[in-house]
Amino acid sequence: MYKAVQGVRAAAVRVVRAVRARGRLGAVRRDAGMATAEYAMGLVAAVAFAVVLYKVVTSGAVSTELQDIVKRALDAKV
Repeated sequence: MYKAVQGVRAAAVRVVRAVRARGRLGAVRRDAGMATAEYAMGLVAAVAFAVVLYKVVTSGAVSTELQDIVKRALDAKV
């Protein structure tokens, strides 16, 4: 009879440990979702910055200056 009680106790300990482990894994999974959201927000910010940079570079004054720089570089005597 004593061995049966030990077996039940061991099974209960395993169940408690499994539940605790799942709780810890659940916290990790919630953090993983947060990281994914942070990456998405970073991607949106990077795209917005790229759009602003594109608009600045393709504006009239900057475009003219860049063309002048390229022309001077191509006309340079070596």
